[in-house]
Amino acid sequence: MKKSRHGRKKDEQSTLADGEIRRNAEERVAAEGRWRVVGDSRPPIKPPRDYKYLDELVRLQFELLKMQEWVRLQGLKVCVLFEGRDAAGKGGVIKRITESLNPRVCRVVALGTPTERERSQWYFQRYVEQLPAAGEIVLFDRSWYNRAGVEHVMGFCTDAEYQEFLRSCPLFEEMLVRSGMHLIKYWFSVDDEEQERRFVERIQKPIKRWKLSPMDLEARKHWVEFSRAKDVMLEHTDRRLTPWNIVDADNKKRARLNCIAHLLRQVPYKDLEPVELELPPRQPDTGYRRPRKSSQRWVPRIY
Repeated sequence: MKKSRHGRKKDEQSTLADGEIRRNAEERVAAEGRWRVVGDSRPPIKPPRDYKYLDELVRLQFELLKMQEWVRLQGLKVCVLFEGRDAAGKGGVIKRITESLNPRVCRVVALGTPTERERSQWYFQRYVEQLPAAGEIVLFDRSWYNRAGVEHVMGFCTDAEYQEFLRSCPLFEEMLVRSGMHLIKYWFSVDDEEQERRFVERIQKPIKRWKLSPMDLEARKHWVEFSRAKDVMLEHTDRRLTPWNIVDADNKKRARLNCIAHLLRQVPYKDLEPVELELPPRQPDTGYRRPRKSSQRWVPRIY
């Protein structure tokens, strides 16, 4: 079916606008003077057999910095969902992604239990408020898929609400992608024995106790039901435009590296190189007299 003249003109205008955005992004890189474009993006290659975990992590985090700058300058919208079993390592991956990035560009969303008002809203409404604007990366530490997992298994939603979610979720996500958003979904898979080992570790170590909620312990009693719910969820929501990416999370360190390396291949970005900067001279003393230290409240030196 041929497009109308108006449709062809609209497509041409859209292509021109996209090209202009890309040109502006490279011009902004040059104007800011902090990075310079040295070529196209180079997704991480397979590491050598004797790679060091920390070395690889730092290399990937440096690539994340380049991707972040390109997202910011080009006005991309990147939304990443992290789902999976309790204690599967989602939080650890999110921490390694964000620890070297600018929190004004990359932020984490971890919503709590919905309020009475939120329960009366359209189900996706409180998540829509958290979606990225142009130039932002948003990482969801659990997302709207709560309805397909814990809400369904633990009886926090009705069967009708659950069935409606399975029907409407693919449509909702397709709308996000067609609006120009990069939507990337990860499911962290961990086997029963490894999850139990991590639970025991959290019970025994007070510094990790906060990670273990009463719901985590209750969910252990429904292991098979959660497995079944996950399979049904994948059947309904693993689509061509919005596929699920399964992360083998039995080994935490490998899971972190594999997930970050995969994420870098999902968002096209230019290969950037930091520019050497010179520290400008400090303003000379003009006779201003600062207040005495004894007039200020200093933190006690106990170390």
